[in-house]
Amino acid sequence: MTRREFMAASAAMAATGQSGWAQQENSWYQRPMRWAQVAFTEDDPGNYDPNFWLDYFERIHADAACLSAGGVVAFYPTKVPLHYRSRFLGNGDAFGELFEGCRRMGMNVIARTDPHACREDVFQQHPDWVARDAEGNPRRHWAAPDLYVTCALGPYNFEFMTEVTREIVSTYKVDGIFANRWAGHGMCFCDHCRRNFRAFSGRDLPATNNPADEARRQYIVWHEQRLFECWKVWDDAIRKINPQASFIANSGGGALSELDMKTVGGLAETLFADRQARRGLMPPWSNGKNGKEYRSTMGNKAIGGIFSVGVEEPYRWKDSVQSEAEIRVWVADGIAHDLRPWFTKFNAKPIDKRWMPVVESIYQWHWKSERYLRNTRSLARAAMVYSQQTARFYGGEQARAWVEEPSLGFYQAMVEARIPFDMLHDGTLEPSNVDRYQVLVLPNIAALSDAQCRQLEAYVERGGSLVATFETSLYDEWGKQRSDFGLASLFGCSFADKVERRMQNSYLNLEANADGSWHPLLKGLESVPRIINSAGRVHTKTVRTVRSPLTLVPSYPDLPMEDVWARTPRTDTPMAFCRTHGKGRVVYLPMDLDRTFWEVLSNDHALVLQNAVAWAAGSAPPLMVTGDGLLDVSLWRQEASVTAHLVNLTNPMAMKGPYRHIFPAGPFTVSMAVPENTRISGVRLLVADHQASFRLEDGRLLVPVPSIGVHEIVAVDLA
Repeated sequence: MTRREFMAASAAMAATGQSGWAQQENSWYQRPMRWAQVAFTEDDPGNYDPNFWLDYFERIHADAACLSAGGVVAFYPTKVPLHYRSRFLGNGDAFGELFEGCRRMGMNVIARTDPHACREDVFQQHPDWVARDAEGNPRRHWAAPDLYVTCALGPYNFEFMTEVTREIVSTYKVDGIFANRWAGHGMCFCDHCRRNFRAFSGRDLPATNNPADEARRQYIVWHEQRLFECWKVWDDAIRKINPQASFIANSGGGALSELDMKTVGGLAETLFADRQARRGLMPPWSNGKNGKEYRSTMGNKAIGGIFSVGVEEPYRWKDSVQSEAEIRVWVADGIAHDLRPWFTKFNAKPIDKRWMPVVESIYQWHWKSERYLRNTRSLARAAMVYSQQTARFYGGEQARAWVEEPSLGFYQAMVEARIPFDMLHDGTLEPSNVDRYQVLVLPNIAALSDAQCRQLEAYVERGGSLVATFETSLYDEWGKQRSDFGLASLFGCSFADKVERRMQNSYLNLEANADGSWHPLLKGLESVPRIINSAGRVHTKTVRTVRSPLTLVPSYPDLPMEDVWARTPRTDTPMAFCRTHGKGRVVYLPMDLDRTFWEVLSNDHALVLQNAVAWAAGSAPPLMVTGDGLLDVSLWRQEASVTAHLVNLTNPMAMKGPYRHIFPAGPFTVSMAVPENTRISGVRLLVADHQASFRLEDGRLLVPVPSIGVHEIVAVDLA
């Protein structure tokens, strides 16, 4: 199967989900705003107090819940053979009693299943249901060696878990099945996978993860198609019993996500972003980034943001509790980017309850502010493109370094510049999706098809602008290198047959225009002769002389110290191409400045990236905020209002968690473009909970915000 055939099949599958989108006004999916999840442990039945949770759900105004039902452990009296019942269940029904309590409170309820592991009796009766390693050995569970890892692509999911799903939906009439860890863990070499892949591709399962290997490419396509087939089997089984319910996959995300987000956006009635908390060097805006990525293909469908109240590090301390400050900033950034909060708690017998009043406070405020949080559209005029095909077929095992890190670096620069922006999936470059943006940012979007390149060219011809870096468009959609950039006509240069991925001790000269003025790309750097270069660059050639604001200072020795001097202090090698094309503008940086910025966080790099977006956009963004501090901002329209979210990330722990204290920032002045044909009837600060003063100046609304703790929302009521 070619990628074109695969994408056509994916589009056909997605189309079946689009009808659900049209029917959403009459379904339950848009209703819930605040989710609660209790993830049972096997010893919860008979040992936990359901009323404790029901009372808490009522206090926090939770209007939907996700409750553990079955899979690796059944928490209800299942009749499906080999469906393991909790040995603590007895004659009880732990799932059912909490389900009924939630229903009495008018809550929507979805049932959580987890099919990723099974027990010895399953293996003995159906050894073909268990995942195998490359040598054919059954895979024991990495954390619980008495269990086996199941094959996600064979009969265990397609047959056994389908029966479990039917039983849950028919017995309890839940609103959906939410499957966790349903997509497998690593490549499976069982007989089913070997046969099915050979029937699909005519090949053996790949022995390498290198996407340049044809078998590996075919495996990526087959694996994804097989998971979507499983999705459809479960979804059809659910809808036949309850047409208002559906399968809700715990899947999705950005460039590194396993399933094509464009297809997911068509199939799913709703989704929940499962990036639960920070770990390691994850920045505090990551929750909002996840929301933007989901929103890029989900349209106006409701999206929840799952957050853990525990510490999410590799050691898996599941009974832990985070600091209040860390919980608050993570949830606030998700809300600011249209995620509906969903708390998850493992173990229905909580040991440390310090998190409970924190979540209660957040949810009660969210309930009071709900009408300002039902967003209808983003008002951002900039978007950053992300590309799953670039990650899969160009990045491969290095996708995090060469695909995700450029995106993270550019994202950080735009957050620091307080530019409201969306994420945009590279499978959605149609005019109806891109023409609402002034500028698209392509951080090393290396793998683009010819059709995608033509879409971007047409976008610029119509008046849109692009900012692109490094190897953008140098590869086709399969990750095969082209002889020239697919976007060469926009960049104003061609590929010169060489890429340097690590330059040592190289610099960029800053060049004035012929008249002594400075290009806006260098704003804030006018008195600086040179700045550090990126670590990687693409060699380019031009057919005419190009005057570039940045030129190359080639690498020179960095040791011994006596030898540290530039052999070639000046060249005419352009390192920034800034040009107009059609009705739009293009900035191409033939270097990994965004990835290098993420690695070293040089302020000079941030300025160049920010200036590139500002010059390409050509006009002021719809939201501007002045005042000291690190803020993540967004701008949304609701039915009768506009809201500007300001999340205060100012904290010494911003780039390495967790937050321990909140450091208020301010004062700020918020400047917003006033929607056309509207009249402002009032402005309110939703977190401070009081009316705000405001004035109109040059067609913009100016609102003072005295101080921000974690989050403030400037809510503008429109008459």
